[in-house]
Amino acid sequence: MNISIAGASGFVGKALTRMLLEKGHTVTGLGTSRSHPLQSVPNFSWISADTTRPGAWQESIAAADAVVNLAGRTIFKRWTRAYKSQLVESRQLTTRHIVEAMTGSSQTLISTSAVGYYGNRGEETLIETSPPGEDFLARLSVDWEQEALAGESRGVRVAILRFGVVLGTGGGALAQMLPAFRAFAGGPIGSGRQWFAWIHMDDLLAAIVFLLENGKAHGPYNACSPGMVRQRDFASTLGSVLGRPALVPVPSLALRLLLGEMAGVLLASQRAKPERLIEDGFSFRFADVEHALADLVSRA
Repeated sequence: MNISIAGASGFVGKALTRMLLEKGHTVTGLGTSRSHPLQSVPNFSWISADTTRPGAWQESIAAADAVVNLAGRTIFKRWTRAYKSQLVESRQLTTRHIVEAMTGSSQTLISTSAVGYYGNRGEETLIETSPPGEDFLARLSVDWEQEALAGESRGVRVAILRFGVVLGTGGGALAQMLPAFRAFAGGPIGSGRQWFAWIHMDDLLAAIVFLLENGKAHGPYNACSPGMVRQRDFASTLGSVLGRPALVPVPSLALRLLLGEMAGVLLASQRAKPERLIEDGFSFRFADVEHALADLVSRA
């Protein structure tokens, strides 16, 4: 397939690009970086562009068999009023311009969302039909998904992956956690009782390919492991895998003072279940958090 990836220079985007090239696909990457580490690799083209604005980059979307939309500013930064505008625009406007460039029924759009769609839901098990939350990230996710689903009116097959925390090597959340745990300073966040939705990078990439290849897949999918854990159990398991204690908690008040509104993302409880992926026949390699962390730590 000829596949365009918006956000191809990000943590997930680089890994997905490598996988798709290894599978023999032709890939066009889109993003704001001036260059891409794989741009000399055969069958890969890089387009540096501001995708929040329409432009010549949309020609690659029109020519693609499938588009994977991973674009969006990181949420793991203090949310000033100006930065919240960037969070919204980088997701909604990019998605809108992608959909506007797509040509119809022969195309597939795999777009990103987040389990933040559900807000802070305590002990409730969250499946894809569960209603959204009401906080900033939940409202952003709802609007983001609606921009993608507008492609259906153009005849595009649209599937949406609501990401949990992606665990991989070379970046992402795990790279932020490892130094503290290795320095004997790791521990649970807040009370640690909140449910922590996570997914191993290998499973996430496999899920994207699964949805690309499954011509009947459409609508939202929770992209998180079926091995749901509380945050304190995740921290304890990471400490065990590293041979370190996990006894130094990060107090909720300190997080809120440091990160402001964004701290709510780290303290929220989302017991998300990947019901639709399982129903459609997707098989997780890393459904157990200890297995997943042992694999990633050994690679790191």
